[in-house]
Amino acid sequence: MIKKDIQGFYDETGNLVGVFLSARLWQEIGSKINPILEEALLQLKGEKSLQENTFEVEEVLEPMEDWEKFLAFWDFRYPVEKKVLCKHCGQETEDWTVDSPRKFILKAANLGGLVAFQCLHCKARVLKRHFKDHITYEVKPFVKRG
Repeated sequence: MIKKDIQGFYDETGNLVGVFLSARLWQEIGSKINPILEEALLQLKGEKSLQENTFEVEEVLEPMEDWEKFLAFWDFRYPVEKKVLCKHCGQETEDWTVDSPRKFILKAANLGGLVAFQCLHCKARVLKRHFKDHITYEVKPFVKRG
């Protein structure tokens, strides 16, 4: 089974060039190893690690008044959920408000049900859309501009 799911690729002289993972295996482990791969790629490029790029929460003002308004006018068919999940790097919390150290910071909240966070691990934007009977997640990876 391993030979089907993991295959090495070699050049004409027998040197390992890369590794192929099957889609089945990637679906099973991708979210777990993605942060490790990203960190290793940054180090290979000689760039700062993701941990060094992480900024302090104290530097950022969160719109907590908007969050409080969102909670005050809550009328959906399910209880308030404080879970946040970054599908880009796999960072996850059951309650973003009590994490220490923080994993996500609140970037926006509105009465229409949109709550946006920034992942403190990979800086991706996590959009949590609350509908009357369900929640959806959308993740927009961080793009360094300039």
